[in-house]
Amino acid sequence: MIRAMYTAATGMEAQQLYMDNISHNLSNVNTNSFKRSRVEFLDLLYQTLKEPGSRNFEGGMAPSGIEVGLGVKLATTHRSFEQGSLNLTNNPLDWAIAGEGFYQIELPDGATAYTRDGSFKLSADGMVVNSSGHPLYPQISMPEGGQQLEISADGQVTVVMPGEADKTEIGQVEMVRFVNEGGLKSLGGNLYVATEASGNPMVEFPGENGTGMIQQNYVEASNVQIVEEMVNMITAQRAFEIVSKSIQVSEEMLQVASNLKR
Repeated sequence: MIRAMYTAATGMEAQQLYMDNISHNLSNVNTNSFKRSRVEFLDLLYQTLKEPGSRNFEGGMAPSGIEVGLGVKLATTHRSFEQGSLNLTNNPLDWAIAGEGFYQIELPDGATAYTRDGSFKLSADGMVVNSSGHPLYPQISMPEGGQQLEISADGQVTVVMPGEADKTEIGQVEMVRFVNEGGLKSLGGNLYVATEASGNPMVEFPGENGTGMIQQNYVEASNVQIVEEMVNMITAQRAFEIVSKSIQVSEEMLQVASNLKR
């Protein structure tokens, strides 16, 4: 009965972590380019009471052994980079990525972070920055007097200068891809950094070697599915209740065994 209590405790902790993840997904249902994560579990070590194939006292071989599981543990939280829906905003600085790829963002310490959030802004000096004020890399600046900023599907940024009829190119957007997107580390603020698990970033122009294209005037929405998360929430709640009930039953059985001596 004591073993059952400890085993059930791991189950309650697992369902709590599952619920934490669901809550995080639902909280970001309106966050631009947010990617939902899925919790994956593994069973814990087993206590072997009898080895498979062992001989019994009659000389026969047991076709299977006796193993008692010791509960569950968290294996990983896997992030899904499935494409979110593209929402029209009519803002010329909203550049959604249709397909694979990340924008490069220059952090204050000089490091590079990556994002799929293409809702950019202009800083006081005309530089294209993200919502936190970090500049896009390679840097692109709006020249004084420039109008009608446009970006092509392959990342070429142009403006119309005063007194000129033709468009003037002011920059070229680059993207990166990773062998294992799930290995990226989240920084918050819709930013990720590369790790050994993700592999090194592969810099490409939009539309090249499997990299997505840019759609101006659109933002990528969260890929959280509310109905799916609600179903998962109910499942986690019911599982938590059942596992907690097993602790209660184990405690009652232990009391019965303790009272046998009376």
